Amino acid sequence: MNSKKIIGNQEWCAFPEMGIPAIKARVDSGAKTSSIHAFNIQRFRRDGRAWVSFEVHPVQKNRSIVIRCERPVVDKRKIKSSSGETEARYVISVPLKLDGDIWDIEVTLTNRDSMGFRMLLGREAMNGRIVVDPSLDCALGEVSEQQIDELYGKARTNKNTGLKIGLLASNEELYSNRRILEAGRERGHQMVFLNIKQCYMKLDASEPEAHYRGGLLLNDLDAVVTRIRPSMTFYGTALSRQFESMGVFTTNSSSAITQSRDKLFSLQLLLKSGVNIPTTGFANSPIDTNDLIDMVGGAPLIVKLLEGTQGRGVVLAETRKAAESVINAFKSLHANLLVQEFIKEADGKDLRCFVINGKVVASIERTAAPGEFRANIHRGGSASVVKITKEERALSIKAAKSLGLDVAGVDIIRSKKGPLLLEVNSSPGLEGIEAATGKDIASMIISSIEKKLRWKRDIEVDV
Repeated sequence: MNSKKIIGNQEWCAFPEMGIPAIKARVDSGAKTSSIHAFNIQRFRRDGRAWVSFEVHPVQKNRSIVIRCERPVVDKRKIKSSSGETEARYVISVPLKLDGDIWDIEVTLTNRDSMGFRMLLGREAMNGRIVVDPSLDCALGEVSEQQIDELYGKARTNKNTGLKIGLLASNEELYSNRRILEAGRERGHQMVFLNIKQCYMKLDASEPEAHYRGGLLLNDLDAVVTRIRPSMTFYGTALSRQFESMGVFTTNSSSAITQSRDKLFSLQLLLKSGVNIPTTGFANSPIDTNDLIDMVGGAPLIVKLLEGTQGRGVVLAETRKAAESVINAFKSLHANLLVQEFIKEADGKDLRCFVINGKVVASIERTAAPGEFRANIHRGGSASVVKITKEERALSIKAAKSLGLDVAGVDIIRSKKGPLLLEVNSSPGLEGIEAATGKDIASMIISSIEKKLRWKRDIEVDV
């Protein structure tokens, strides 16, 4: 370059060597390092050197365009994002094309799916070459939707080699279910929503079958994502067992879901595995109420119905008299309940750690709404990114493993005694944790299925 180029606060650029002919970048001279949206990031070695493969959605709010890239690894650095979260990212070097000029820049790989732009152009990349005029937008020219269609028209996933994956759930419109279906289709798989109530089965030792909506045979499924709501546990797990008998992989097995749904049984299993929980009591007769209250340290205390979920069926009894009334009222209704010590120092906060195949992939801190002690998002709680400790990470992984869950939401509370496990959810919601962390948890679930089935994605790119 003979002279410095003037650019706006956002510009279209390209990475020809990676097959990305157009990507809109946020130009930020306040940021030191440039970054690009990347997911399904995998490190490997080639000719004795570290490389990284990754996939890019180059166009914002468009997940149908997928470009697969491979580059040598330059470095791995800890980068602090605008939200204040520190993340270890791979760094690559790649030629950037901007208005006809090409030069090498360093770019970090991170999931920018929740950001306004698929790319951030930092000051290191533009130093000495360009000048930013913040009052300008796309000073070097816009790229129209028609041009995007022409440039990326042939960039697609190979739909003929994907897996056939069923999503066993109750509500197709639920955010979590929509995201999983969307993520699977983006990765080239045939996704089928299976309403639990509309599935039925043939029990046969030699030829077991599962059918859907009047006769559709489901024996050709490769995998089933099991997201069974508590009210459908009995029939949902029966269907899961049927798929398992047919040789279909399920993300969470029927036995794992069954034991995780039984709060008392799951706590006993967790304690047997050495997982710490708040002191808990259980009794079948109202005669034992007073001793039950003393067992957990007296009031205030928490009363939980064994069948409750998302904070429902959970009551805070602030006085002994209130505790006696609540326990006896539930007992008169023949409801099974747990009595648990109240962790005052938690101050209405808990942790939700999302575990996939023995790894914590995301974690958030949930804070209860004013006047509420339950931190569940569905109860009006708020979520923020949190850095968990090694002990909390190990506890989350052990809890999921103890119950046999490949996909789990593990709820932890911080106490003076250290982290304590509250509950393990076999059908954890994605909305709160994806929004807070910006991570594509749905794609991680699909990716975990691919790894379990040893399926490798074949991407066709012709740009």
